[in-house]
Amino acid sequence: MALVRQRPPKGGNASEIEKKIKSFKYRSITSFLCCCLLRGNALRQGSSWRGSRGLAVLLLVVVCMCGAAAWLYVTSLDSDITEVLASQRELVSPQPRVYTVQCSEDYENHKRYPGCTPQKCGRAVTDSVVTREEAQVLRRLAERGLALAGSEGGASILDLHSGALSMGKQFVNIYRYFGDQIGDVFTLEDFQLYSDIRGRIQTIIAETFGLDPALMYLTKPTFFSRINSTTAKTQHDEYWHPHIDKVTYGSFDYTSLLYLSDYGSDFTGGRFVFMDQNGNRTVEPRAGRVSFFSSGSENLHRVEKVTWGTRYAITVSFTCDPAYAISDPALP
Repeated sequence: MALVRQRPPKGGNASEIEKKIKSFKYRSITSFLCCCLLRGNALRQGSSWRGSRGLAVLLLVVVCMCGAAAWLYVTSLDSDITEVLASQRELVSPQPRVYTVQCSEDYENHKRYPGCTPQKCGRAVTDSVVTREEAQVLRRLAERGLALAGSEGGASILDLHSGALSMGKQFVNIYRYFGDQIGDVFTLEDFQLYSDIRGRIQTIIAETFGLDPALMYLTKPTFFSRINSTTAKTQHDEYWHPHIDKVTYGSFDYTSLLYLSDYGSDFTGGRFVFMDQNGNRTVEPRAGRVSFFSSGSENLHRVEKVTWGTRYAITVSFTCDPAYAISDPALP
């Protein structure tokens, strides 16, 4: 399986996305140049000062000015987010936090399946479906699997269903490539927990959107992801482009993310951002947190670039079309 490079959609949202991206880049460059300019001017002025006391005062002024510039830079990045739907520090439990949005017309271009095709669209967050301990077990599973190879860029995937694993600038099938060694990496208990959690996610999506879970089917791609700040080497590493799941993968009707690490302590950047007409809304990853949403253009989204540390997550996707159903993974 090869991940497709995500590109901004054509149409009414395209110009708005481009404006937001240009504004983001402008603020970043301006803040950086400001800090450099302040420091340069202060150092030139410092040549006329005499005595250690004067130099100490000058250095203090320079540090304060650069600190202020850095603070302005950070706040300018945050200004790209107009609302935090769920912060890392809070616990969203026992009920999901649900945000309803109007369904797009994307679903009209596909066969409709009563009891499953979205009639009510939106996005939701919950911390009560998967425990932090279970998330840690799945993270260790991902770490063991991804340790077998990994991308040369900043984004690597492990798909237990198809066996796809990032290796350098390509993908290999772990079941064929590593053969009998797989039994030393994964256990039946790992796969059982994975399948159990997948079932819980399916149930909460069905309950939240008023669906029949028996009419929902797991679909591909469903995979672990590991993202760090390493520079992208191929288009497969460029995970940050705004995109629409229903447009990119026509089979998608519902998308979910299970986070296996914490924003702010395990990594920075890497927040999930919904891009709406009137602003951007983010979900901050928290180990064990499940974020899910209807997959149409009502939920245009992107992931921020990871700036430090490593972000682990699982993407679990569902379709209403049985022709695109896949089974839970199993050891060969």
